[in-house]
Amino acid sequence: MAAMKPRTGDGPMEVTKEGRSLILRVPIDGGGRLVLELNAEEAGNLKDCLLGVTDSVAS
Repeated sequence: MAAMKPRTGDGPMEVTKEGRSLILRVPIDGGGRLVLELNAEEAGNLKDCLLGVTDSVAS
């Protein structure tokens, strides 16, 4: 029987720049992380969407 190993890759939400891309890592329930590769335009669109949602929640 194999030993249970802790999941790797868990951690805080983070964004790193790799070449021309932005790599977004988001922790998910149950362990692991969702990893997205975005260009600058896509990151700007995501920012606008998130600001729109968070502005309406804060009001």
